[in-house]
Amino acid sequence: MSEFTLYPAIDVRDGRVVRLAQGDYARETRYGDDPLALALDYAVQGASWLHLVDLDAAKAGGYTLVALVQGASAAGLQVQTGGGVRSRDDVQRILDAGAARVVIGSLAVREPDVVLAWLDEFGAERITVALDARQDGEGAWRLPVHGWTEDSGAILDALATRYAQAGLRHLLCTDIGRDGMLSGPNVDLYDHLRVLAPQLRVQASGGVRALDDVRVAREQGCAGIVLGRALLEGRFDVAGALAC
Repeated sequence: MSEFTLYPAIDVRDGRVVRLAQGDYARETRYGDDPLALALDYAVQGASWLHLVDLDAAKAGGYTLVALVQGASAAGLQVQTGGGVRSRDDVQRILDAGAARVVIGSLAVREPDVVLAWLDEFGAERITVALDARQDGEGAWRLPVHGWTEDSGAILDALATRYAQAGLRHLLCTDIGRDGMLSGPNVDLYDHLRVLAPQLRVQASGGVRALDDVRVAREQGCAGIVLGRALLEGRFDVAGALAC
């Protein structure tokens, strides 16, 4: 079985650690005022990666977590981070701060040609494309943007295939309907992506509630899994997830 990576997640809004239910900014739960302290705790537990999201920038643009990236990187964490990435300068600034990968979401949906050019320039190991999906009434996986508040009109299957054919390596796919809901990851979605584009290293995200969910994602062929609310609420810890 190929390498499987755990990505403890820290979502930051107004300087606080928060989680949103199904991407809804009006349904926020706060978990603390010190994101760096939480990142360092994850590192002590054995985490090698951190998934860091700037929720303010995801809506307004202008990535604001450079200092947090620097602090987490100094502690030995490899940081995958995004939120509000709108330009090449944003990508360069985040990488210069010490991030291992830049996550590009809304722009990857709205302007794939731009992101494909960055993929060529920075390399497949420095870019993670986030295609966050919500299933419509007809079963199609649609890709909302702007903090999941606007329908882009794009469809997951077509865009994931395009990126895979262009050399994308890391795809983060969140089932928005399960994000922050502790309802279990959508294994059918990840199985669909594995068949659709087997060359992609897919990171599962949304709904993780127990260690069995981590095992299932790995067995399903995902390359990694993002762990958010379940860690924050103590349902299990990083050390336990690594052990399983």
